[in-house]
Amino acid sequence: MLQIKDIKKTYITGDLVQNALNGINLNLRENEFVAILGPSGSGKTTLLNIIGGLDRYDDGDLIINGISTKNYNDRDWDSYRNHTIGFVFQSYNLIPHQSILANVELSLTISGISSSERKRRSKEALEKVGLGDQIHKKPNQLSGGQMQRVAIARALVNNPDILLADEPTGALDSKTSIQIMELLKEVAKDRLVVMVTHNPELADEYATRIVRLQDGEIIDDSNPYIIDEEIDSRHQNMGKASMSFLTSLALSFNNLKTKKGRTFLTAFAGSIGIIGIALILSLSNGVDTYIHNLEEDTLSEYPLTIYNTGFDLSSMAQRSSYDEENEDIKYEVEEIQMLSSIISTSKSNDLKSLKKHLDEHKEINDYAKAIEYKYQVSPQIYKIDNTGTYRQVHPDQTIANTTGASYIPSMISGDFNVFSALPQNKDLYIDQYEVLEGRWPNNYLECVAVLTRNNKISDMVLYATALKDPKELDEIIDQYSKDKISITVSEKSRFNYKDFIGIEFKLVNISDIYDYDSEYDVYVDKKDNKEYMNSLLDKSETIKIVGVVKPTGENASMLSTGIYYNNDLDSYV
Repeated sequence: MLQIKDIKKTYITGDLVQNALNGINLNLRENEFVAILGPSGSGKTTLLNIIGGLDRYDDGDLIINGISTKNYNDRDWDSYRNHTIGFVFQSYNLIPHQSILANVELSLTISGISSSERKRRSKEALEKVGLGDQIHKKPNQLSGGQMQRVAIARALVNNPDILLADEPTGALDSKTSIQIMELLKEVAKDRLVVMVTHNPELADEYATRIVRLQDGEIIDDSNPYIIDEEIDSRHQNMGKASMSFLTSLALSFNNLKTKKGRTFLTAFAGSIGIIGIALILSLSNGVDTYIHNLEEDTLSEYPLTIYNTGFDLSSMAQRSSYDEENEDIKYEVEEIQMLSSIISTSKSNDLKSLKKHLDEHKEINDYAKAIEYKYQVSPQIYKIDNTGTYRQVHPDQTIANTTGASYIPSMISGDFNVFSALPQNKDLYIDQYEVLEGRWPNNYLECVAVLTRNNKISDMVLYATALKDPKELDEIIDQYSKDKISITVSEKSRFNYKDFIGIEFKLVNISDIYDYDSEYDVYVDKKDNKEYMNSLLDKSETIKIVGVVKPTGENASMLSTGIYYNNDLDSYV
């Protein structure tokens, strides 16, 4: 039973207020054929849409079998339309690219019914309307009357309590209209059928009850239904509307197949947008990465270094005086006074307290890539050639052992050392270099040879490793000390990466170079005693080159060409 209690509906468009329904009260039986008649604008279609849940009323209540819809939300209305109402429209509203069987099945898909059950019930509904032998046809292969029959079958397949028909014969000829009306009359025997029509002749002949509307009010009811007792209405959901994921996926796929051109254009346009966004994001990410790497490479080349002694550089600034007569500036530089200023401003840094402070305040790690501590130590490293001759290669003694070394300028006789310590934090350099042969050092007795980006290496490394004869270097230095113009250097040589792997050096404890002389009660430097040194070197630990690396790009600058030992060696020494 359907109860319409004081239903009101108003449409507002700008300043225009249109009262579509003015307090409609109507009780409808469970099984009767009700025809609603009235002129255009009387509220017929509005009333039908409110009964079907396609439109919402402003005031009043719609009660179905004692269930009130006053407090229904969107989900409740969906369930109501799916389980209680069947629709038959004047324009059929069939999906053209699907068969009539699929059109009828569609109303069952959101009810969670299995595919086989949907097909069985849809075939039965089509057989009832006389289309059981045409289930595979498309709507455009049917006549108007047949399409309306499909619409009726679709409305009935869910076995609704109420069938709503909006001008079901409006687009049909008189003969076909009679067939549709006969079918609706048959349906009305076991359920409520509400039809809106402009044809009073058909309504008088087939409908069991005629309700006339005018200006949003009921002006006549041929067979009113009076309820003696008031029924207590309640709020209740009428079922759950649902669709399985596979069903929705299949429907979507079929829909895409029927509109291949539009689907392709949509996908193509969407792909352009996605690719454009991806390119912008990748470009942005690439620029950010480039800037980050550039910052890291630059800062790794010029790290912030704190020494144990510091002085005021401003003391080296040149003093100037202005000569008003000649309008020029005279500079006075007094080297002794400058040196005195540097010495006077020199101060010792309390590195012990600084280290303690950094260890206690870990927030500094948020602003620094790494914090490392270095000791002013020089491992005593020797190289023994194939003839058994030893040579100290770190700290390098080439200049000190050369006759006439005092004649060599300080710029040239500076630092011939090729050995350096790797940073403690591998992240500072390991990504900037590629391993050409072997591996990176793992302990204090292993080291690695670093080439330039063009696979070149310093001659000093070749002399230190004895890949080139160190005597040649001695002769060059000696020749330079005597004749600074003409110096003979051997031609450039080519080596294989594997030539460096396994080259060994000897690590000597500097205190072991001194031997106690009981006669004079002193410790004597035995560095010039070959027999003593050979014995000492035989007992010393061996350092080995285990890898060859080179920079991966132009900005790698943490390690210059040379030989680098594991940082643990400084701590060990």
